[in-house]
Amino acid sequence: MIDFAAARRMMVDGQLRTSDVTDPRIIAAMLELPREKFLPEQVAPLAYLDRDLPATAAPEGAPGRCLIKPMVLAKMIQAATIGAGDHVLDVGCASGYSSAVLARLARSVVALEADAALAQRAAETLPSMGTANVTVVTGSMLEGWPALAPYDVIVLNGATEVRPSALIGQLTNGGRLVGVFGRAPAVKAMLWRVDAGEVSSRPIFDAAAPLLPSFVQTAAFVF
Repeated sequence: MIDFAAARRMMVDGQLRTSDVTDPRIIAAMLELPREKFLPEQVAPLAYLDRDLPATAAPEGAPGRCLIKPMVLAKMIQAATIGAGDHVLDVGCASGYSSAVLARLARSVVALEADAALAQRAAETLPSMGTANVTVVTGSMLEGWPALAPYDVIVLNGATEVRPSALIGQLTNGGRLVGVFGRAPAVKAMLWRVDAGEVSSRPIFDAAAPLLPSFVQTAAFVF
């Protein structure tokens, strides 16, 4: 039988601390939360590996939604500098693991997922994790969730090949958006920030993550 608590400690010590994740709140959250509970039963034994893991039991080779690598998630959240009073939009929450982490840092979290079955799983799993401050919604990830905007922080749980303009437009003044941007091999985790109506962006670390649905660059027609 797998000792998941020991595996969590190894993940934090071997993946997070060695990658300069120093925020004690993030470390505490990822030590506490059972990532295996957010994965299909057959994938749960892999929960603490340094891998993107399928959040659904999709047939092998079929596209599906993922939980992104713990290190990538932790470093993006740390770069977003989430405060205890912040209102956060978690785009592509999948089965809800990232939202559970964010809920321990922020005042409130809107967990947005396009896959209705995954959103339902998140809504069923999150309450058992003590996350009363998370609202799970189903809709277009590319368009965000303007009904509950503006947000202090938006976390993009995956990669985008397009500038997330609609999401940036839902940030409050001083708001931050983090996500993985680009097309391989030129891919980096990025931080966007809105200040007095001006948008700035900067790379924060080298990273890769599965592309999110609808965030794929349309191929240009070439004569």
